[in-house]
Amino acid sequence: MLSINSLINSFKRIKAGKKSRAAAEGAAPLIVSRADHNISRQLISPSALKVLYTLKDAGFEAYLVGGCVRDLLLGYEPKDFDISTNALPEQVHRLFRRSQLIGRRFKLVHVRFGRDEIIEVATFRAPPEAKNHVDKQGRIMQDNVYGTLEQDAWRRDFTINALYYNIRDFSIVDYTGGIADLQAGLIRLIGDKPVRYREDPVRMLRAVRFMAKLGLKLEAETEQLIVDLAPLLSDIPPARLFDETLKLYLSGQAAVTHELLCHYGVFDHLYPQTAALLHQENNGFPRTLLMKALENTDKRLADNKPVTPAFLFAALLWEPLRQRWLELSKEMPEIPAMQRAAGEVLSEQIQTVAIPKRFSLVTRDIWTMQPRLTRRQGKRAFALLLHPKFRAGYDFLALRAQSGEPLQELTDWWTTFQQTSATTQTEMVNALGNGGETDKRKPRRRRRRKPANKKVE
Repeated sequence: MLSINSLINSFKRIKAGKKSRAAAEGAAPLIVSRADHNISRQLISPSALKVLYTLKDAGFEAYLVGGCVRDLLLGYEPKDFDISTNALPEQVHRLFRRSQLIGRRFKLVHVRFGRDEIIEVATFRAPPEAKNHVDKQGRIMQDNVYGTLEQDAWRRDFTINALYYNIRDFSIVDYTGGIADLQAGLIRLIGDKPVRYREDPVRMLRAVRFMAKLGLKLEAETEQLIVDLAPLLSDIPPARLFDETLKLYLSGQAAVTHELLCHYGVFDHLYPQTAALLHQENNGFPRTLLMKALENTDKRLADNKPVTPAFLFAALLWEPLRQRWLELSKEMPEIPAMQRAAGEVLSEQIQTVAIPKRFSLVTRDIWTMQPRLTRRQGKRAFALLLHPKFRAGYDFLALRAQSGEPLQELTDWWTTFQQTSATTQTEMVNALGNGGETDKRKPRRRRRRKPANKKVE
């Protein structure tokens, strides 16, 4: 990865007269020739190159755009490659056999390569033409307005995402001053900043994510408005905020991202139950558990190990769940109390950030395993070891112990139990004895048989 200083040095050959920021729409763009930047076609996905050349050969304009250009300039490996063109979606669709038209608000084309790779192709956009394209809050509700390359650049969110790689001459086209902001290490909203945040409040989340991922700073007004306008996130559909949560916390910089979300008051509008407990004085435990979970997530991603969002949600919502569980345990057995607490906490959470059932069910299992892991007598330990969610439940138990709950002895017992022989496992269970359990089953009462009715002669 290139440092910002290295990036600045790589641009020093750009002529001084071309270095100034394009300050307004209509200004001539900065064109960075191939000799003056570090993007090579060897760094670009062959599939993306095929789409670019197919569009060019068909007589259309074709550019790599957005995060892939930004990341290549900074020396990162892009996660995906997006393409912008003057071809209409239907024209793009006809050029590629394995393509699909998607989207309602704005049509896109997904071009498939192999099983997993998708290249997204979008037609240049223009600003909304009518006032009825935005709602009362200023959010864009209809966006099917096609435009030119310049209009497309000024419609994007941040200057560093409005850079275009031209496949015709391998130059970089910059209308909004993205190159200058990369040199300065800044993330800056394009245009009227309050309007741009109101058009799509999710841009606040993107700004925080780019800070954590790229190590850049927010330009002063771009930063201050996040604090002022964070409540607008309450109007975003919960399903969309679920997608954004995964991007925020599964980017490899979850711990730093979380600190930034809390710093700007954004976390309060995503996970209000947890945020309320984090704000309490002398309540460091929930923050410790959550930060350890996020650090472990970053480490697993760095080691190319799988990460399940269900475990992440179990950690994000553990403290409100634990508090509710303790309250309900005064009125009912702890396992039914846990099950009811899980239902209440998840029901409230999905009002802000939706959690699909494929994840929420696993999160419930992780939580429910916690009281079960304390019950090891008889055949229970052996049965739990065969449970499909045992490993996730055990890992969460270990996380709780690391965070300060008095569970280290129990965690060590389960650690040994998994690794030892069957004979030793039996000895370990026998050594527990009754363990003071008070939930022995009462002997079942035998039902008395009713006498058969005698036949009356």
